[in-house]
Amino acid sequence: MLKSLKILTFVFLAIVAFPVMASGQGMNETKLQAAAAKGDVATIKDLLSQPIQIDARDANGRTALLLATHANQVAAAKALIEAGADVNAKDDIQDSPYLYAGARGHLEILKLTLDHGADLKSTNRFGGTALIPAAERGHVDTVRTLIEAGVAVDHVNNLGWTALLEAIILGNGGEKHQQIVQLLLSAGADPNLPDREGVSPLRHARDRDYKAIEAMLVAAGAR
Repeated sequence: MLKSLKILTFVFLAIVAFPVMASGQGMNETKLQAAAAKGDVATIKDLLSQPIQIDARDANGRTALLLATHANQVAAAKALIEAGADVNAKDDIQDSPYLYAGARGHLEILKLTLDHGADLKSTNRFGGTALIPAAERGHVDTVRTLIEAGVAVDHVNNLGWTALLEAIILGNGGEKHQQIVQLLLSAGADPNLPDREGVSPLRHARDRDYKAIEAMLVAAGAR
């Protein structure tokens, strides 16, 4: 009877533990994710010295590196990336450390991802490259960095918008968005590539009374 009880207990524990083992999410992986989010580099390095799955996912599909990127924990992200963390590993909503750093203007982490194999063609849940949300949100240095890295300036997302269109449509027409429009045009962005309704960048700029951007577009050959 006692022997049977021990067997049943063992089977029960194995069943309970199996989902954690199957998902690659063990205690050390959970600790790594928590340390990454807090920027606890000492704990990260200690955990990485042990057998561990560096790209294990939490309940939302986020790796330790993505959690560090969310919190803009540069030193933590650097430790993870240099230890081999995947800069392109996407979570359940299609964010990766590279894409998220670009979208949020986390420039130091973005540069680390670019130096460690960032997929410049990867896209977010809206079908956009890292360049498009960076342009929309006015991250001038991020836009410059992504252009220099070779991200396609005329990529069209699921909304039918390019980085140039988003900088105009969702920007505020101010100095940062003016700089971004000029960076995109200087990099060869098509000033006449319209949205899916056929509305051109120039028309959008004029509708919003963005005089400086209008002048840039006209100088670049916009019609």
